[in-house]
Order: sequence, then structure tokens, then C-alpha cells
Amino acid sequence: MPKQRKKEEVECKYFRWLLGDRNGVYFADGRSNSPPLGRQSLGVRQKDAAIDALHELDLVMAVQQGLADQSLLKTETSQRLELATGRKLYENFVKRPRVAGGPRSSTAKRYRAVLDKFLVFAESQGVHYWNQVNRQVLDAYASWLDGESYAYATEYLELNTLKQILKFFVQNQHLPSEALFAYPMKKAQGTDTYCWRSDEVQAILKHCEEANLIWLRSVLLALSTTGLRISELANLRWSDIDFDRCMITLKDESMSRKRGTRELRSTKSGYNRSFPIHEELENILSNLDQNKDGRVFHGPLGGKIKPDTVRRNLIRDVLAPLAPRFPGNSDEPSFVDGRLHSFRHYFCSVCANAGIPERILMTWLRQIHLTHGH
Repeated sequence: MPKQRKKEEVECKYFRWLLGDRNGVYFADGRSNSPPLGRQSLGVRQKDAAIDALHELDLVMAVQQGLADQSLLKTETSQRLELATGRKLYENFVKRPRVAGGPRSSTAKRYRAVLDKFLVFAESQGVHYWNQVNRQVLDAYASWLDGESYAYATEYLELNTLKQILKFFVQNQHLPSEALFAYPMKKAQGTDTYCWRSDEVQAILKHCEEANLIWLRSVLLALSTTGLRISELANLRWSDIDFDRCMITLKDESMSRKRGTRELRSTKSGYNRSFPIHEELENILSNLDQNKDGRVFHGPLGGKIKPDTVRRNLIRDVLAPLAPRFPGNSDEPSFVDGRLHSFRHYFCSVCANAGIPERILMTWLRQIHLTHGH
């Protein structure tokens, strides 16, 4: 009597199956799942076809168990776009050269950050294909961002980026036209970013020192004395600092020839800008070790600064403990609502109070409307 062939274990998107054959016809055994899915013939004799049929069966069972959206069954297999595959398609599109209409590297990096968060969230919600991304999914993601204390402008940018990605998929025939849906959003008018007061900033810096958050104190002091955006500070290099002239110069390298492996940096306005080094910041810089990677500031473990890490540490380790000292009006933004961009507003306020001419301040910050002559 011939020896029975051993079944092969196959891990599909939703369930684990045992793939075997009887009289040359493949079947799938899903009885080990919870709930048990029985044993079913796949109706094919070739293994490649059996694997394809198994994935189809896996989806059907997932829909029956409420783990996948019914709409996926109405879509041809060739039109289903997995999250990871779609991400790769879009990132390759974003990487096109500037001369071909590609964005600055800083913009491409921002898209990556959006996808990093959204794909993890989507998988946690049982969403495995871009076809499944609908209004309900975006609503749920917006609620999650709210729960993580992201600002309105950040939520708007993230959701708008996801809408752009879906549009790209449809325009390039990676998704059917039905994948597009109306999702109106209201862009923030002006800003509700809280501006720190001097006593609040001093309390923040002192708390960092007392809590042994030295790396965070250095970062926050730099933000408050330069007006830099956190992304600009994360990429600040020792070559940007001229101690003899006591100046920092940020260069937009987006249209420069790349040399070596270092990523070209860009500024938001696309222009170079220089500004003086504050006395307190000069003391900090003089005591920092010059790391081999060339960057001035580093995260808690000595690696590159991640804006989200700084934001979370600021909220959890600094603002929350200090909140009772600075109670606010519940109807208005207050101390506990401050974020990293609040230090940029604080810098502007300090300069204005010190009598720095507006045009000089705008040059230091390189506001976009200045380049338009307004």
C-alpha cells in the first residue's frame, strides 16, 4: 500500500491551512483553525493553481467569519492591491528626480512617516489591501490620531496624503475607479499652536535637567533659541555651525549634485538661511561630542532624532508632570497643549519683544511669503 503523502502547512492572510492531495486532486484542511473551517477540495491538480485557489478560499472564509470586507469578493484577484505592494509602488513614484517633477527629499520622507503609521494601524484593523481603505477606515484612523494627541494640521496632512495615494493608484490603474470616494476635510485656518511663556520654557528646561533628560533638554533649548523646525534640527550638522562667526547656516541641497552616501537635505522654503547662535545654545554646543555621523543632536539612545520620539517624550515626561503648575482655561489652548512647534512661536515672540526688526526675523526663519516680496 503506497505511503500517504504528508500535508504541507500553508500560512495565508487570515488562516493556517494544511495542503494535501487525494487521488491527484488538491484539498485544504482548515480544521485546526478557531473556529474549525473543515476540509475542502480545491478542484485542481497543479500545485501552483492549488496555492492560488487556497488564497481565494482563505478570503472567502475570512468574509464569512467577519474578518474581511465583503467588497473584496467582488474584486478580481489581479485588482487587489496589498498594502506593502502599494506602498512600494507609491514610494518608487515619489523617488523620481526633481527634474521629472519629483518632490524634495524632505517631502518624500514625510510621506514615508505617514505610511509607517497608517500601515501598522490598518493591519491592526484587519485591513490588508488598499481596496479596503474606505471612509470608515479613514474615520477610524483620524480617531486614532486624535487619541495619540496629534495636532489638527498633522491629521489633515496625513489624511490628505492617503487620499492622494489612493488617487495615484486609480490613475495608474493599480486600483479600480470604485476605490475613490468623497472625503471632504476643512483645512485649518491660521494656527491654534500654543506659544510658550518664558517662565514655562524655563520650567521645561529645568525639569529635563532634574529628570536627567539631558538629551531632551539640549533639543528643546535648541528649538527655543533658533526657531528651527524639529526636522531641521534633526538634520543639523556640525558643518552648518561657524563658531568663529557665531552663526548657523542651513543649506537647501535639493538641487545639488550628490556626493557619497549622505542624503541631500532641503529646507521647507527651498532657500538657504543663516542666523546667530544664542549664548545658551553656544554653551550647549561647546560641550557636545562630535559624533561620527556628523549630526549635532541625537536621540535618547544616541541615534538620529525621530520627531515622534521627541514629541512623545515631551508630552509624557515633561508636560504631564508640569501641568498642575500651569493650569489653563479649558476653552483656550494652554501649557499642556503646547507641542514642538510651540518653541518656534516662542522664539518669534522673544525676538519681537527684544526689538528684532521683523524683516530680519523673517530672514532667520525664511518665511515663504518673504521671498514673494510681501
